Amino acid sequence: MKNLVIPDNTKMEEHNIVVDGGVIVGSHSNINYGIIANSAILGESVQVSGDLTTTSEVRIDTLSKIGGSVKTDSNAYIGELVSINGKLIVNGDLDVGNNVKINDGFVAKGWIMVRNPIPVMVYLFLYISELLRLGKDEEVEKALEELFEDEELEESMEPGAMVVPNSSRISMDSIHVPAHASIGNNCRLIGNIRSSSFDMGDDTTLYGSIRTHNDITIGKNNNIHGNIVSKKNVTIDKETHILGEVSANTIFIHENARVDGLMRAPGGLSFKREDEIENTKDDEDTDKKELIKLDI
Repeated sequence: MKNLVIPDNTKMEEHNIVVDGGVIVGSHSNINYGIIANSAILGESVQVSGDLTTTSEVRIDTLSKIGGSVKTDSNAYIGELVSINGKLIVNGDLDVGNNVKINDGFVAKGWIMVRNPIPVMVYLFLYISELLRLGKDEEVEKALEELFEDEELEESMEPGAMVVPNSSRISMDSIHVPAHASIGNNCRLIGNIRSSSFDMGDDTTLYGSIRTHNDITIGKNNNIHGNIVSKKNVTIDKETHILGEVSANTIFIHENARVDGLMRAPGGLSFKREDEIENTKDDEDTDKKELIKLDI
């Protein structure tokens, strides 16, 4: 929960963030979008400005605010003092805490229980803490093995969850996280990214800039409509197009990458060149990689 993880195929649309898997949002975060995902877990005092729509379970912790409606094809767990500006539609069971405000009413096709549901991770923490206090180390080990070897749990995590760390801010203008940010493949994102360090997969488009204190690594065939700034190293792989400038202590860039703006690197600029050669022994083509160092 310390790092931002955006999985493959995530898309930021005009009003929504669309994720193939689940979404986990840490406490005190502000998401200035709606969310469309397989499942959603929201921590304490989370704000989501639009609708929250899922096909699986929804869990919303205390004091969170949803600017639109909440719709789920499964069960919903709503903590105490949660505010939903729109309508709550639950096709499964509804477990709801006290003093929950739903402006446009709710529909639940399953059982309705009014209480204060304990979030799953809090329950597991209390359970394991009590076992450790009683000195039952073997039972703790067994419980952890059963938890993380559960096939259903592994299947529910496919194809990957979006993880937003505590106290993050995501809007059309910026994506601000306190630590590392990791972006998957084939994503479409909007906003200027601010993080401690950053890495991006392949075939992703970012309409914004990237600024970090530590290293930045950009994969293949990406398009970044903004500047890249780091106090340390920036690595850019082949077929990636940077429409702005690149500033870092050291820049490592593939010869087939493209940067429209200036490149500033007091520590040096290195181009990676690939020449295809024939391996007569194995009758296969391999790549010969060579680094050329330019002092700036």
